[in-house]
Amino acid sequence: MHEELLTESNVPLRTSPAGSATASRLRKMNRQFGPPAAAFVLFIGGWEVVCRLLGTKPYLLPKPSDIVLAATENAANLWVSVYTTIVEAVLGIILSIILGVGFAILLASSKFIERSVYPYAIIMQTIPIVAIAPIIVIWFGAGMNAIVIIAFLIGFFPMLSNTLIGLDSTEHNMKNLFYLYNASPMQTMFRLRIPAALPYIVAGLKISCTLAVIGAIVGEYIAGIGGGKGGLGYAITVAASRLQTPYLFACGLSASLLGIAFFLLVNAFSKWMLSSWHESEMKSSEG
Repeated sequence: MHEELLTESNVPLRTSPAGSATASRLRKMNRQFGPPAAAFVLFIGGWEVVCRLLGTKPYLLPKPSDIVLAATENAANLWVSVYTTIVEAVLGIILSIILGVGFAILLASSKFIERSVYPYAIIMQTIPIVAIAPIIVIWFGAGMNAIVIIAFLIGFFPMLSNTLIGLDSTEHNMKNLFYLYNASPMQTMFRLRIPAALPYIVAGLKISCTLAVIGAIVGEYIAGIGGGKGGLGYAITVAASRLQTPYLFACGLSASLLGIAFFLLVNAFSKWMLSSWHESEMKSSEG
């Protein structure tokens, strides 16, 4: 039953279903985003006040206003750095998806291949990327190629591992049903196992997309090209060497926001793809 509203002329009015739904959505958004927004405002405000009261030098600990000013003054260079890192990270993510899912399908198609190869994938993941980065630079040269390879290597294992877990977790009754209908291994893989593994693939992508940003920045530290086309890693290195701490904070926050943006995009894609049939996203969309 809709709420009744009394006007000055005592004529009862009823709220429309659209208005009630909008109010419900606003209340839900307020519950979801209100507390984090309030905590953010309190943190930034406290940071600004404490720095002003203590008179902290900007090169030691800049105020939020100093960071905003530095980002504004260097907006052109900052945008070029962010764009370069986006390109490198996206290319790394694409390689991680293609090769990670591809290798997982290969391993899942044969237990013998999985037992033979998967341990070496784990060993490769345990090697620190900074230890093999110089070798990558020697093989692929400094610049974009080496950075993309480094971003790919960091994001590859989550895609491989999660996809393989998903492919191996297919319900046995469904696999038996496909077997009874004389489905070929390829038909079982592409019509049953891969669709069933989609939630796991998306979960791996959520991890891989943020790690690719980290990989791109680490790659820029080691193999980045300077000048006007350097990414965030190069910009952070230059800002640190010149004690431009406010701009250093601006670059670091930009990298963080970039990772958050990638995660939110993947999360939105996950909701769009899974909300109609998978319980995890159905529960989150209803809540």
